Order: sequence, then structure tokens, then C-alpha cells
Amino acid sequence: MRFGLSLAGALALSGAAAQAGDHAPDAETRAWWALTEELSSDVMEGRDTGSAGYDRAAAVVAKRFADAGLKPAGTDGEWFQTIPFEDLRLDEAASRLSIGGKRLRFNREVQLAPSALTPKALSAPATFRGYCGPEEIGGVQGQLVVCYGRPAPARLKGFDRAQALQDAGAAGMLLMAAPGLPGEPIRWPFAYSRSVTPLEDVVKAKAGAPFLQGVLNPDVLARLTKQAAQILKAGAVGTDLPRVELGPAGAALTVTRRLTRSANVLGLLPGTDPALADQAIVIAAHLDGYGRGEPVDGDGLYNGTLDDAAYVALLEQFAEMRAGKGLKRPVLFAVFTGEEKGLWGSRWFVDHPTLPLASLAAVINLDQVRPLYPLKLMTVHGLKESTLGDLVRQVAEARGIAVQEDPEPERNLLRRSDNWPLMEAGVPGASFVFATYDEASRARYRDWYERRYHHPADDLSTPVDWQAAGDFNRFFTALTEAAADAPGRMAWAAGGRPGAR
Repeated sequence: MRFGLSLAGALALSGAAAQAGDHAPDAETRAWWALTEELSSDVMEGRDTGSAGYDRAAAVVAKRFADAGLKPAGTDGEWFQTIPFEDLRLDEAASRLSIGGKRLRFNREVQLAPSALTPKALSAPATFRGYCGPEEIGGVQGQLVVCYGRPAPARLKGFDRAQALQDAGAAGMLLMAAPGLPGEPIRWPFAYSRSVTPLEDVVKAKAGAPFLQGVLNPDVLARLTKQAAQILKAGAVGTDLPRVELGPAGAALTVTRRLTRSANVLGLLPGTDPALADQAIVIAAHLDGYGRGEPVDGDGLYNGTLDDAAYVALLEQFAEMRAGKGLKRPVLFAVFTGEEKGLWGSRWFVDHPTLPLASLAAVINLDQVRPLYPLKLMTVHGLKESTLGDLVRQVAEARGIAVQEDPEPERNLLRRSDNWPLMEAGVPGASFVFATYDEASRARYRDWYERRYHHPADDLSTPVDWQAAGDFNRFFTALTEAAADAPGRMAWAAGGRPGAR
């Protein structure tokens, strides 16, 4: 196990500990943070999918897995499973978009989702149509439609607003991301206006009119209509919204296309019991981040320290701790790419498994873990879906950690990380969130989401609670070992398995 710490790492630890008001980390936690520092340093350039920085970080992970005694489990016996991508990006400097004569700033007031349908130019009336339900979008042909985003009324569940507007002949849709959820504030600016898709999944554009699609900052609404305050107040509680004409919309857009490649890193710790060789435990985290993007306070590098370099580092540390010594079941160390762009690495693995999917007994996923305050209560996604949840409860409570089901299902966190594609494929899974339990923990959680989540400030200065970080890391180690050595195979609870792929 590596216990050395660079000067930069020591300074980061000291600063973060001071901000968190926490005691200094123990040796094991220092070693984990040193690995975190290596993966989230500026040298890795934010590990953007398809970037040279990502490739450097992936090579580091593969070497550490090899040095720890894992076996390569990627394509053709290699460490990597490479995915070809199409990368579409709006050239913000060469593009413009205005509504009602008001020019909007890309990534701060509007974020676009480039696709093969994105028009090069747009000249159309702009209209606000409430939630854009079926009864609200009549007569939108040739118009740019602004829709109130979330929360939307329950009656719209399952209704594809973008597709409905395309079918109605609209020129485009801007979804107003307002007002946000209490546990997850809206985060502006966005890093960039960009889409990354595996070439295999690229959908060819249908013949017909182009379609502009993106997200609108609710703060812009006051510049576009005098009814902004009324709309935001009514939308926050889900009551009826007015129809408002916003004036002419105009755009000149330049989208660049390039082909890239990025790889999952896969390593296997073989099991010791031949009878359990077809029951591998997957432990997963995502290596990709946002890379370079829209600057915030002069910083345009999105290091992604807690999201998710720290938990790739935890997989590295666990591999080093095992030093090639197996547990009863095999353990697959899965470090995925493209999570931030659409769970592409885990989806690709499911569609092109390097181990048979039927041989995967469970997935323990590390993402959304924020050790900002003491670990007293943990939200477990997947707690009641399978017997893996029962094991999570046993291991957590034995360590003095209470667990709960998701108290914020509206955030849809179970489906937003790399456990989900494997769960859809039939693999019982779980992931974890530090739950808040008092005003101080809620304040820290909200502050991190407002200022750091998917922002450049998710870096080595983040205010980690070192005791909590160590407590979670030891919980993860104990859980993985318990799952790999459990007497029986994990099983779905009645009604717990998601619909089959």
C-alpha cells in the first residue's frame, strides 16, 4: 500500500481538513487521498471522455491494477475495453442565440444539446407553453417552444415532450430547468454545450425540419417576459401556467464533429472457490469527468475530485490491499468511461460483456459519495430490491451506520449512475449517498452541490471530513469482502428487478 504524500497533496489535505473542521486523516485515508490526488491533479486535465488526460489516467489505473496482482479483464485479454465515440460540440464563440431581441450567453443562460438535427440557422417566433403537455402545444409549428421543466405534473409522466414537439413541427424546445430540487440545486454555468455518443448508438437524423434542443436558465425569464415571477411561483407548486409569446428567436449555430475513443479499465481478482466462479462481484466507479469547460471564477478545469476520482482511487486501494489474494468469488474491478455523458461505459460493457452477464452476481457502485460530514446515516439505492440490500444493511449497522431508502425519489439517483445498466441487465446492485440528518449536514450538502458539483471547485480543496471518508472506505471494503464470501448468491426481491433489457 502506498503511504507517501506529495507536498501538493499535504497542502490539499491540510486546507480541506481546516475547511471541514475535521481531525487529520489516518494513514489509510492519507494513502487513499494520495491516489485521489494523482487522478484528479491538473495533469489529468479533468479526464474528459475521449481526451489525452483521460487516457493518461486510465493508464495509471491499469498499471496500479497490474501492480496489485489483478488480471486484465478487458477486450482480448487486455486491461482496456475501447469505445469509439462521436463528439458533437457547439462552437460558442462562432454561434449566437437570441429571444425577443435578447442575446443569450451559452452555458450560463442557455445550454444546447447538439445533434444531427441542430440547425445552422434559426428564425422563428418563440413561445412559452407551460409544461408543454399535450393540451398546451397546439399550433406550435415553426416555433421555438420554451417549456417549464421540473417538477412537471404527474399527468406528464412518460410523455416525451421533445418528440411531441418534433411531431408537431416545432422548430425546437428549450426546457427551463426550474426551480430545481431541494437536495440538488440547479447548477449554472454548465461546462459546455456538447453531446458524446458511441458510434454504434448514433441515431441517423430523420428527413424533415431541423430541431433545436437545450436547457434555459430560469434567471433569464425575467428578461423575456414580465410574467416571469408569476410563472416561477406557479411552476414551483405545479399549478397551471400561462401561455406567453416571447417574440422572435434567431440563431446562427456552428457545431463541430469529431471521432474519439475512450476505454473502460477492467481488472479481475480471481476467486478461490471453483464452485463460485460464475458469481463475480462487480465493484465499479467512473473515471471520466468534464475536462475543460466554462470558467467559474477564472478556473476552467473541472478536476472531478469527489466525482469520481476519489472512488476510482478507492478501487485502486482495495486492489492494493488484496495484493492478489482472492476472496471466494471473483471480483471484477470496473472503471467506466462516459458516465457523465450518458452512462456510456457501463452501457457498452453490458452490450459487449467481457465476462458473461449471467456470471455477475452483484454490482457495488461508487458514485455520488460525498464525505462532507460524519457518516451517521446512509441512503442506499437498491436497499430493498435484492438481498444485496440486506447485506448492505448488516455491514453498515455493524459499523454503527444507519441506512435508509431513498427519501428523494424525484431525483432518480438509482438510474443516474453506472449500477443502473447492470441492474437492467439482471445484476442486483446498490449505490450510496451520505444522508443529511441536521441543519449543519444539510448546509454542507447544499453548499457542495451549489458550488462544486460538476464545477471546477470539485477539486483537491473540497472540504472532506476525514473520519467520515475513512468510515465509508472501510464500510466499502467490508461490504465487498462480505459479498464475495457470502454463503448464498444474491437474489432479487419480489418485484425488485427492473424490466429486462
